[in-house]
Amino acid sequence: MSDHVYKKIELTGSSTVSVEDAIRNAIRRASKSTHHMRWFEVSETRGHVENGEVAHWQVTVKVGFTLEE
Repeated sequence: MSDHVYKKIELTGSSTVSVEDAIRNAIRRASKSTHHMRWFEVSETRGHVENGEVAHWQVTVKVGFTLEE
């Protein structure tokens, strides 16, 4: 196993469906321009309430990726 150097970025994804969907939306979108993503951690979860119901989820994740050689 070689030594790796990681960079960490922060993303915020949103969804009307679920927390998991918000995370997947953030990762999916970032993967179009950020390569070699290896892990993520959830740092914040919040939502929007309308008429007494959860209408929207918003999740902030920190994503680690390896730097290219």
